[in-house]
Amino acid sequence: MKMKNPPHPGLSVWVDCLEPHGLSVTEGAKILGVSRSALSHLVNESAALSWDMAIRLAKAFGGTPEGWMRLQFQYDAAQVKERAKKIKVKMFVADAVSA
Repeated sequence: MKMKNPPHPGLSVWVDCLEPHGLSVTEGAKILGVSRSALSHLVNESAALSWDMAIRLAKAFGGTPEGWMRLQFQYDAAQVKERAKKIKVKMFVADAVSA
């Protein structure tokens, strides 16, 4: 996986939860009560972390749902900041008469 700053939360799930315990994605999915596909998409960075998954991760591996979601927020914010210069909008100017 290519390292991003901040990294996708799926990397933290792999590095902090699955790998240290020798768990496969299939085994982790069983522990979390989710489909293998759902966990695989998260770990492979093709899906965002949901609140539901954050709660499951906190219950199974520790931390808080808010802490897990903070990882997603930080990742999302960094991604948008990278694209910010390409976002084109028109400046809204309120009509002086209607004020």
